[in-house]
Amino acid sequence: MVSMAKELMLKYGCNPNQKPSRIFMQDGGELPIEVLNGRPGYINFLDAFNSWQLVKELKAATGLPAAASFKHVSPAGAALGIPLSDVLKKIYFVEDLALSPIACAYARARGADRMSSYGDWVALSDECDKETATLLAREVSDGIIAPGYTDEALQILKGKRKGTYNIVRIDPDYTPAPVEHKDVFGVTFEQGRNDLTIDNRMLENVVTACRTIPDAAKQDLVLSLITLKYTQSNSVCYAKGGQVIGVGAGQQSRIHCTRLAGNKADIWYLRQHPRVLSLPFRADIRRPDRDNTIDVYISDDYMDVLADGVWEQFFTVKPEPLTIEEKREWLDTLTGVALGSDAFFPFGDNIERAHRSGVCYIAEPGGSIRDDNVIDTCNKYGMAMAFTGIRLFHH
Repeated sequence: MVSMAKELMLKYGCNPNQKPSRIFMQDGGELPIEVLNGRPGYINFLDAFNSWQLVKELKAATGLPAAASFKHVSPAGAALGIPLSDVLKKIYFVEDLALSPIACAYARARGADRMSSYGDWVALSDECDKETATLLAREVSDGIIAPGYTDEALQILKGKRKGTYNIVRIDPDYTPAPVEHKDVFGVTFEQGRNDLTIDNRMLENVVTACRTIPDAAKQDLVLSLITLKYTQSNSVCYAKGGQVIGVGAGQQSRIHCTRLAGNKADIWYLRQHPRVLSLPFRADIRRPDRDNTIDVYISDDYMDVLADGVWEQFFTVKPEPLTIEEKREWLDTLTGVALGSDAFFPFGDNIERAHRSGVCYIAEPGGSIRDDNVIDTCNKYGMAMAFTGIRLFHH
């Protein structure tokens, strides 16, 4: 790595009226990052540092390349570098691209909730290669952080946003101080950094009648827990096949987290319905507009939103709607989903909602006075649940 700066002055803080703004090291040392292009802002760096920690830990825990797509200091998606099926390639709009392992990771992270990922901050655990840069070049994104970039990738990314795309390189060997500080309302908070290691050992205390958690599900549970470690609390995360498929972040009640994440998981799966895959889009419709239109098509008010005189803007022929019964029939085929929660479930209603989105495996801290009710509800559906004993709040 080249010599780093000791501070970076920023245009403004969270909002344009919040000045001055900068990032710096309290010990007077050099920053662990180098800005290769653009001018990242305050929220960009919050996303960058949170997302980098997430993908670095995922790589350490699984041995696989990892990527994250962040918006407003929480992940819209996170994933491992596992090859994509033809269906996933289609719904993620990458059918025409060559995909390296790290590109597969980002395609999954971006594709899980494409509406939330619009204008994201990207984090890669590995060097950004030409394949990942080519994928990223055609998506709407604010910036990227990675431990390095190939020459080809750097040139491709420098061409984004008329040359202003934010590109940050981080020292992969950087380790922060064990004690961290945060100022709120002129008061300084101090705490030990959350350096908890999350791996399969956290899944050993299985408390349900069903005690079998396959290796693939364990990987998904670890993925969900590491994702939650960097998600604004309260939070719940659904994962399947090496990628997050739904995150419920920053909610005041646990059931709202579970519903929000479950609804996102449902949309992810409904996008794979044969009728959705064959929607007759006009050739001139851009990817973001397709995402929005698919979301409307899946919703219950499709007929109202895409009324006569409107649908012609998107389709060559007006598609017949998916009925509630058809959607439920399709969702009932979703199974093997893993779910992590950053704190205990206080009621069994969370399990009831998770079951509707194909959840079979759960990891949560345990410790509620109603643990018996939660366990009984899991047993009702044959789910396996591990008590991790560890809370993962992040604020």
